[in-house]
Amino acid sequence: MGLQSFEHGLERMVEGVFSRGSRSTIRPVELGRRLLREMDDHRSVDVKGRRIVPNVFTISLSPRDHAGFADIDEALNAELCETAREYARSEGYHFMGNVTVAMAVDNDLKPGRFQVTSRMKESGGGAGVGALVLPSGERIALGQRTVTVGRLPDCTVPVSDNNVSRRHCEIRPLGTGYIVTDLGSTNGTKVNGLRIEGDHPLSDADIVSVGSTHLRFEAS
Repeated sequence: MGLQSFEHGLERMVEGVFSRGSRSTIRPVELGRRLLREMDDHRSVDVKGRRIVPNVFTISLSPRDHAGFADIDEALNAELCETAREYARSEGYHFMGNVTVAMAVDNDLKPGRFQVTSRMKESGGGAGVGALVLPSGERIALGQRTVTVGRLPDCTVPVSDNNVSRRHCEIRPLGTGYIVTDLGSTNGTKVNGLRIEGDHPLSDADIVSVGSTHLRFEAS
């Protein structure tokens, strides 16, 4: 998609929701643009040939601007995290762990100025509260349970599609993350458009496809 094209969608999405709620001299879309550029500027390639980008972002603001975002801080953080995930999907980027955005005060910054720093961080500890996002937008929390996807009504995620097997695939926690396993389905399970074999580890923003249904995995 490219950064320039993505910025147009970012402006509509972020500004429309937050422009009236912010008392800062900085427009929320400016934060989003800088965050996306931070991903581009610090991408690298791992041993599997995947393009890895930062997943932990800190936005430093002047005391005045930090206070100006106070009323929308939580919602803006969530929107910026989702923007990062969407951009990663469009560019074929991968994250090492959960995407987080934090606002910090820098007393040396003047109003209207801000800095974005980033780093790559693996998710630690056991599997967190991952989620599957359905085409309807509904989120299915994963937690420590095994989630089944298939045509049977008793599956955790029932899918009404003749190209989907009765019990098509399952997603379960393993170590610090989650894996998806095809359950011998007729038409197979795909992750990011590629058919999987055996257990396949999931990364934040991966798309799991069964038949014509696409489920987005979120690590947090």
